[in-house]
Amino acid sequence: MRPLLLLAALLPFAGAVQAQTPALTPEAYRADALSIEGLVNANYAYLDRFPGGVMPMTETLRAEAAAVHDRSTLLRYAGHAITALADHHAITGASFSDDWGLVPSYSDLWIEPEGAVWRITAVREGSPAEAAGVRAGQTLDAVGGVTTTEAVRAFWAELGLEPGGDRDGYGARVLAAGRRDRARDLTISGRRLTLPNLYAGSTDRPPLSVSEDGPTLVIRFNDSLGDGETIAAFDAAMATARPGQPIRIDLTDTASGGNTSVARAVMGWFVTEARPYQIHNLPSEARETGVRRQWIEQVLPRPGKHHDGPVTVRAGRWTGSMGEGLTIGLAAIGARTEGGLMAGLLGAIYDFRLERTGMVIKFPAERLYAVDGTPREAFVAGAPR
Repeated sequence: MRPLLLLAALLPFAGAVQAQTPALTPEAYRADALSIEGLVNANYAYLDRFPGGVMPMTETLRAEAAAVHDRSTLLRYAGHAITALADHHAITGASFSDDWGLVPSYSDLWIEPEGAVWRITAVREGSPAEAAGVRAGQTLDAVGGVTTTEAVRAFWAELGLEPGGDRDGYGARVLAAGRRDRARDLTISGRRLTLPNLYAGSTDRPPLSVSEDGPTLVIRFNDSLGDGETIAAFDAAMATARPGQPIRIDLTDTASGGNTSVARAVMGWFVTEARPYQIHNLPSEARETGVRRQWIEQVLPRPGKHHDGPVTVRAGRWTGSMGEGLTIGLAAIGARTEGGLMAGLLGAIYDFRLERTGMVIKFPAERLYAVDGTPREAFVAGAPR
């Protein structure tokens, strides 16, 4: 009982301390806004994507940062500053209800510019777009009745930026994902559709779906690579596998990523000794010290858990982040891959907490590579290796 009594004694004092903490000033919020540019330039792993090797900044963004005075204006500016990276793996830790949907986690259309058209190259399985009859090969003609070209231009004009390069596909995919608080108004191959966004109507699913396809045990991850229950679920599924049975691991619905504990637990079933599965590179250390840092991460066998049958990995555009890492890792230890391009999310994201307000922004601070040196974002599942 002593710890409980001690806690009870401390609670009033803790409340008093909190009550005495001065409110943040407008200057504190503004200082955090102005610090974001330096934070990105010191730590973002892919600065070579930008002219001069620095974060894109415009007079529009600088004026917005200078006008920040409270949490709301800071969060709005942080979202705009992160968007300027045109990187689907860079986000803020908080958001507004009317923010654009996150891609690929809450998107169902993958769009690439193709000459004068905006080509839909993939449609998410089981999504509202698929249910409405949208298919790969069709075109996104307009968003909210505005041509996609003009909508993309307006998207970037809000930040004082011009479209072009990586910004084109990024902008089109975000516009197609829509605002989080409303339905989408998309014109696709001449047909105007109203589609719900993917924030509406989500349902709880088990971590895995397990089935058999002929002689093959199929284990499909239901966007669960960050779920603490997934390891036990995978172990239970593998415990049903017959000796030597072919295994197909379906990662086509892992858009939200996850953590390496789950990924290494999966891979650990298929090795008998320590094996490398991905390469990490930390550019910020080279910038700070002039000395480059790179290391190889290994997967280790799991005592009492091993399967020696052939493994196939199915991936696709909604295989994201740790899903991509698991794909390249399984390929490194001998699995066959199929499915083509993945989400192409850049590197490994770190959380960066702004000094005064504690607000969090997240962006890639490490570059990641397959063990053969292929950048993870360029890995093509099924390509000859």
